[in-house]
Amino acid sequence: MKSREDRKNNPFEERKKFCPFSQQNSPKINYKDIRLLSRYISEKGKITPSRITNVSSKKQKELSNAIKRARFLALMSYTQKNS
Repeated sequence: MKSREDRKNNPFEERKKFCPFSQQNSPKINYKDIRLLSRYISEKGKITPSRITNVSSKKQKELSNAIKRARFLALMSYTQKNS
């Protein structure tokens, strides 16, 4: 059995992934919460995939629908501004 230090120092060992929206006191996905939704959009305006953000498939679908709804209602832009 590996000791605690061996497990801590191994950079190739995967950590257990968890969905940030499935926990007890997690924020609810809402199309009006632009600050939350903008965390899951790339610099080019694309929705970040769940394999990167560790969001479950059910919550990823809710998240993408909320982002699309916010874009349609002009709460968010489809693209980022050039600066």
